[in-house]
Amino acid sequence: MEADFWHKLWETNDTGWHLEDTNPFLIEFFSKLELSDDSRIFIPLCGKTIDIKWLLNKGHKVVGAELNEDAIKELFISLSLQPNIQKIGNFTLYRSKNIDIFVGDIFELNKDILGKVDAIYDRGALVALPREMRIQYTSLLLNITEPAPQLLINFEYDQSLYEGPPFSITKTEIEEHYGELYDIKLLKSFKIQDGPFAKISVYEHIWLLK
Repeated sequence: MEADFWHKLWETNDTGWHLEDTNPFLIEFFSKLELSDDSRIFIPLCGKTIDIKWLLNKGHKVVGAELNEDAIKELFISLSLQPNIQKIGNFTLYRSKNIDIFVGDIFELNKDILGKVDAIYDRGALVALPREMRIQYTSLLLNITEPAPQLLINFEYDQSLYEGPPFSITKTEIEEHYGELYDIKLLKSFKIQDGPFAKISVYEHIWLLK
């Protein structure tokens, strides 16, 4: 999947993954990460998610990575924040109090650019990538976060019935990516019965990786 694919979706506002409310999984299970009040949370492929506002209101710091710059401009408007914008390597960094968003190709991110993170909240990154890119992505994540504890949301369904993204990811695959370094615990599952998944059997899961 090339960058143009995602830029086109943002350009046409075909962003069905964007929620208008804070993800209820985040609200219900964030405490399972057992973090201090001022922890720094990494959200890969963050888009303009308002989950960031919830985390900031809880007193945490947020660092994100996103390919599309327009999404980040909209994010800062929604947060009523005026960003300081600077170039760091191949990234454009949007920064304000307690928030850093790197705009660019996440696969060019390294631990020196990212800085220390205390936890990862993957609410739409792993499921956005096809299989071969998921292997590359999870390897990167382990390398640049050392690895930090993680809340991971995924979908599971018959991939032949829906092209994706979001892609179907099984528990077995999650274990293949993360099982050597994390204890993996399923926190909750439920069946989705609306939107593009209304006509097929789709389950959404949230996992705790520590």
